[in-house]
Amino acid sequence: MTLLAHDRYCDEIDHQVQQLRAVVTSGADLAATVPTCPEWSLEDLVRHMGGALRWVDTLVRARAQENIPKERVPFGAGPEERGDAAALDKWLAQSGELVVGALREAGPGTAVWTWAGNRDCGFWARRMAHEITVHRADAVLAAGLPYEVAPDIAADALDEWLELVEWVQRNDAHPAAGELRGSGRSIHLHATDAGPDLNAEWIVELGQEGVSWRRGHEKATVALRGPLTPVLLAFYRRLPLDAPGLEVLGERELLEFWLERTSFG
Repeated sequence: MTLLAHDRYCDEIDHQVQQLRAVVTSGADLAATVPTCPEWSLEDLVRHMGGALRWVDTLVRARAQENIPKERVPFGAGPEERGDAAALDKWLAQSGELVVGALREAGPGTAVWTWAGNRDCGFWARRMAHEITVHRADAVLAAGLPYEVAPDIAADALDEWLELVEWVQRNDAHPAAGELRGSGRSIHLHATDAGPDLNAEWIVELGQEGVSWRRGHEKATVALRGPLTPVLLAFYRRLPLDAPGLEVLGERELLEFWLERTSFG
């Protein structure tokens, strides 16, 4: 699968940081529970995301070849005072500037520790672009604000998520992923608003040997159809399957089975 350019991922991290900052400074209640991550408040979510950006910045700048514990990341926990939107916004802005600068300077091929198979800075640029894309959706859902994402980023986020599910299953990294096997069962994701150049359709097969996937239009056991952004968010369990604009055709139980067993992301 062809990746987006390294600079495209860096640009998107910067863009998503600005969008998340807009939520922080919108007057939204920072203590509000995030419906899609109910263990977090909105402020917890922002601190988590900013901390992740600073962790990756630390890894990349050090050209680390093993993990750096998050407690060793400078200012990784965020401002001392809770509930201060201005301080949280400033910290988040600095977090984004740091990681984008580090990733651009390093380039995609620079070796660095990652928790998956691709041990280079390119992994982190892509991972952080999609991590903040999805967590911004969590934030706007909590704040009651509208959400949009560029089609190329949304499609690549689905590619990456399917690759990560494959990796988790192959490496026995999460017990539930091991249950995603079964001869002849398949899922079709179909973005109805994407142009032909994007090819925003996916076939996911749950074979005896594990999960496999490809872009394409084929008949499947179950299909999830709708605009690209809602399809992305539903497949990431951020929207319900009966959200406006979405349609499930075929064996809904298989799609629910998949979503229940991919709750590790």
